[in-house]
Amino acid sequence: MAAAYQLRRKGHAVTVFDENKELGGMMYYGIPGYRIPRDKLAAENQRIVDMGVELRMETRVGKDVSVEDVEKEYDAILWAVGCWTGRGLFVDDWDETPNCVSGVAFLKAFNEGRMKVTAQKVVCVGGGDTSIDVVSVARRLGHIEHTNPTDRPELVVRDGYVAHDASVTASAAGAEVTLTSLFPKDNMTAAEHEVTDALTEGVTILDEVMPVRLERGEDGRATGLVVAKCTMDGGRPVPVEGTEQVIEADLIVSAIGQGGDLSGLEEFDNGRGLMNADKFYQVEGKPKHFAAGDIIRPHLLTTAIGQASVAADSIDEFLKNEEHHKRPKVDVHHFDLEKKLNEAGLSPDHFDENVGTGDMRGTSSGKWAVHNYEDRSFQEIIPHDELFLGHFGYHERNKRDEDVPSSEEVLGHFKERLIALDEQKVQDEAVRCMSCGMCFECDNCVIFCPQDAVFRVKKTEATTGRYVDTDYARCIGCHICSDVCPTGYIKMGLGE
Repeated sequence: MAAAYQLRRKGHAVTVFDENKELGGMMYYGIPGYRIPRDKLAAENQRIVDMGVELRMETRVGKDVSVEDVEKEYDAILWAVGCWTGRGLFVDDWDETPNCVSGVAFLKAFNEGRMKVTAQKVVCVGGGDTSIDVVSVARRLGHIEHTNPTDRPELVVRDGYVAHDASVTASAAGAEVTLTSLFPKDNMTAAEHEVTDALTEGVTILDEVMPVRLERGEDGRATGLVVAKCTMDGGRPVPVEGTEQVIEADLIVSAIGQGGDLSGLEEFDNGRGLMNADKFYQVEGKPKHFAAGDIIRPHLLTTAIGQASVAADSIDEFLKNEEHHKRPKVDVHHFDLEKKLNEAGLSPDHFDENVGTGDMRGTSSGKWAVHNYEDRSFQEIIPHDELFLGHFGYHERNKRDEDVPSSEEVLGHFKERLIALDEQKVQDEAVRCMSCGMCFECDNCVIFCPQDAVFRVKKTEATTGRYVDTDYARCIGCHICSDVCPTGYIKMGLGE
């Protein structure tokens, strides 16, 4: 959807193929609504659809329509298919044990609205964001005491057509939920505040342990997970002898990694359940094909959205038969000062060193010279030691509130966790911006220059990115202008 948005802005016709009933992919089916409110997600998706994006829902390429047919119909194809398969635990009988499921499948069953309750004792193995979502959902759902065998949560998770009756939630009681991690709590891959929230909600976290084996009953279902303290050797966990313990469990969830479901798309599989793409997100050896998002490497939503923007640029260049442009170090969009000068009727004069003036490119009076050419914030991160911090008073950060329920309040608590700032606080937070790398016309450089070498450009000759100019016949390179610049905009270059 992010790529569709960018491509429509560039004027291209776009069709989105989606195998699900609802738009949003893993944002919808992989992340709980209390983290991404469904009304906000639906509104954003509708905004993109209203730009003229065609939808082909419940249509899977490689199954319902062939890759060859899509290639014939479209000039470029972006694979943004996400990672929908979860990795199982590396213990015997995992695949044969019915109440052992993946975190991805668990969350999908919940987000589809089919799973209303979970088991009494849930164990999740992980340590990353997905595992935090699993245990947080399990605590919110709770369990029911007298479960009909057909209502067991693993049946709902494994069968996309089975669903709980909504009435079961009325008799739900709290679930005992345990999260295990190979790493210490302060070194888990999940964000620190996510770990803290899970503990607040009543999740038990056993850190620095690894799964060893399953304990199973006569019916073949798991009754517990055996774990042991572990040490790391070359990135691999090694159990510590004599430290085994059993965690009783009615449902065991594995959240230790994800991969793509590339059935029907085997020609794109790199052997690891993912797709390969170059730095422009073009699939190697397949000119019409591009890829972005988790199918390249599972990561953050913002990562996938950023990749979609770059991929859209690459597709645009491909369709125009242009060479792909080198990406800047900090991947942002630049304003072009020459265009701004042209818009204002201030285009530089043609410079010809053979006609009278000689090589005078360093002057401030020559109309062929363009000074203060760029906004540094658009292409590099300005370090704090290049800012004049004395210019800024202390302004306390406006932090969002969180609605994190206690262990007693968590059952049935599906309110949005992060509470957005109100309009006044948003504006106040924006005031805190120090405009790093940007000239905000404070005149410090003009005031403090001992040589009067820095001066304001006449209003009739100024435009975006061109407020002051420098007379290099007076400048002695003392760096005072750079030292007093609040934002680090001025970069001294002569003499380096």
